[in-house]
Parts: sequence; C-alpha cells; structure tokens
Amino acid sequence: MHFLGHVVRFIVAALVLMVVGWIVPQFSVGGFWSALILALVIALISWVVEGIFGKRINPFGRGIVGFLVSALVIYIAQFIVSGVSVTMLGALLAALVIGIIDLFIPVATPYDAAREHR
Repeated sequence: MHFLGHVVRFIVAALVLMVVGWIVPQFSVGGFWSALILALVIALISWVVEGIFGKRINPFGRGIVGFLVSALVIYIAQFIVSGVSVTMLGALLAALVIGIIDLFIPVATPYDAAREHR
C-alpha cells in the first residue's frame, strides 16, 4: 500500500474511534490527535499479536476469539495513549461497535481488496 493509503486508513480509523467514544459509555477519547495515536497503537499491538499467534487470532478477524482479542487490544492501548479512558466493559462494547461500523465503512482501501484477489 502506498504511504497516502496508510495515512487515509489511520485518519478514517481515528474518526471511527471518535465516533465510538461518542456512542459507547465507559470509552472516551480526548480528541482527534489522541484518536489518531490510539489508532496507530492499536494497529501496532494488533501487528505484534498477529505476528506471535498468526492471522487466525487477528484482533479484527472474525469469531469470538478475534472479538475478545480486539477488546483486549483496545483495553491495553489506553495505558499507552494519554487522553484515552476505557473500562473492560467499554472495551468490549467498543470492539462490538467498531466491528459493526467496519461492516458499513471498511477501513481497507481498494488497493488492499485488489491485492487480496490475486
């Protein structure tokens, strides 16, 4: 993916996190910059988890394990990013809302979709 595609992906992810902070109780994001850094930290933690356990436990994958790992990643990320406050219930609800939003507004770019079909 090109650099611009990554930038757009993180901006969309930050906007989604801000919406989630507005919708989900017990999940708050201080502002756009906190949300952008949170999106980056979540991506990095997800990359590490995927590297250790493989794609089957991808935090944004399908199934109950992916859902629980996603909530755990969101919960852990709050300790790294200032301006973010999440309870465990808030992380579970945020993972659910992010999954639902991702159904309607996928964060993947058309370049990613074309690459997956090769």
